[in-house]
Amino acid sequence: MSAGPNTDPNAGSSAGPSPAPAAPTPAASAVALLPASPAASAVPSHSAVARLQQATDLWWLAWTVGLTAWGWQSDTVSAAWGLLPLGLLGVVMVLEFGLAYGVNAAQGLAPWSWRGMLRALWGECRAAVAVFAWRQPWAWRDDPPVRAVTQPATSASASKALAPRGVLLVHGYLCNRGLWRHWHRALADQGHAVEAVNLEPIRGSIDRYAPTLDAAVARLTARTGQPPLVVGHSMGGLAVRAWLRTAAGNAARVAHVVTIGTPHHGTWLARWGQGANVRQMRPGNPWLRELAAAESPRLYQRFSCWHSAGDNIVFPLGTAVLPGAQALALDHVGHVALADDPRVLAWVLRWLGDHAA
Repeated sequence: MSAGPNTDPNAGSSAGPSPAPAAPTPAASAVALLPASPAASAVPSHSAVARLQQATDLWWLAWTVGLTAWGWQSDTVSAAWGLLPLGLLGVVMVLEFGLAYGVNAAQGLAPWSWRGMLRALWGECRAAVAVFAWRQPWAWRDDPPVRAVTQPATSASASKALAPRGVLLVHGYLCNRGLWRHWHRALADQGHAVEAVNLEPIRGSIDRYAPTLDAAVARLTARTGQPPLVVGHSMGGLAVRAWLRTAAGNAARVAHVVTIGTPHHGTWLARWGQGANVRQMRPGNPWLRELAAAESPRLYQRFSCWHSAGDNIVFPLGTAVLPGAQALALDHVGHVALADDPRVLAWVLRWLGDHAA
């Protein structure tokens, strides 16, 4: 899918975009590392996804340790059975990637590539273990201190106007704010106020997440004096669009929207999922059609959409790009790994630097 002029970071290179320059540190007379204010940074008090994944992690750990120990002491049971959970994860991943690459090749959207698929599979396995075994179940409450910019100002309003732009981070299905742990730290280190929300109920309608996003946008605007940048991964991008249509003035309340692997036109895998939000991600479903009908082509010009031929969850290729939006492509990067890819974060930091107040 064509990204348009000067929009595809892979242009001229099969290795992906060249690293973006570090975002400039805002001009200031002093820079201090200050803890985030409890009143300003709204860390959710609970996460249903964290509890679910904690239980899953502990079950997998008990299975692995128990069967491995039994195998060492038994003449009939092999210690290799302890590796069964990792083997199951690998089988699921191989099936997902095989289906994604097969569908893309069958539709003439991207050529089949064994080497590319294996590269994407390896990267996705690493990202999945980091996200689902650590960040989301155990580290989701992290709220890094923001490197605050201080400088003389004649009024409180002038000081706010010079604050770095805030960033709202919106996760996808069966995830929580822990997905963004490394983003949160990188953005806070550049002085950006960050809101990383939890979308619950985890299987509820996507429309039910709008109040959460509305409150987060309001908090970021109050803290910085300017509209925030919004970044959504997977279903999170649909949640942002659903919030935008709740009020005519919402589009003016955000500076730009970046979506990463968002099924804007649905995804094949949602055919077999359960829950209201999964049904809303099925290709051609009434909810997606109504959402698109409520939007204007002009709105999509405020979007930048990252996608990949190696996305094992959101496919076929092109479903993650809105018509008229800036399309940004990466080769052979899996779905969760897209949010972990340093090139995507570098691009966002560069955008923030280029659009500083």
